[in-house]
Amino acid sequence: MDATSLAEDVRLKKVSPLELVTETIQRARTLNPSLNAIVYEQYEEALEKAKNFKPTNQPFAGVPIFLKDLGQEQKGSVCTYGSRLFKDVKSAQTDNFVKRLEELGFIIMGRTNTPEFGFKTVSDAALHGPVRNAVNPERYAGGSSGGAAAVVASGIVPIAA
Repeated sequence: MDATSLAEDVRLKKVSPLELVTETIQRARTLNPSLNAIVYEQYEEALEKAKNFKPTNQPFAGVPIFLKDLGQEQKGSVCTYGSRLFKDVKSAQTDNFVKRLEELGFIIMGRTNTPEFGFKTVSDAALHGPVRNAVNPERYAGGSSGGAAAVVASGIVPIAA
């Protein structure tokens, strides 16, 4: 199901954000070991946000999303840019893009794998290893959004940034 349909189901109370987040975690734990798409989990924070969800008019209220580990910083969270240079660095601020995603109602689940600094056409950073293609695991996922593509193509989430 796409992100717009999930948001509509949340608005109509057909499903709760907690159910969506819980199902996303289950799919991620099942599928990610073979994909290597998710490199940082924020599941506890996502569960907490989903538990405390209050109905709103946000267009994507309650919809789970993963962020690419490349520039989309959140205060207090690691953002490595796919590089060993930044593997232990926590962001000092939250980027405007991430703030906007949260204002739209998305629940951030974690970060996806990306090549170092996004400079390659294949997602195989030395820090986290290669991302496997969700359709053909014999191949690597391509580009700086390889991890994001794999979490969407595998059905873990309907949208990634």
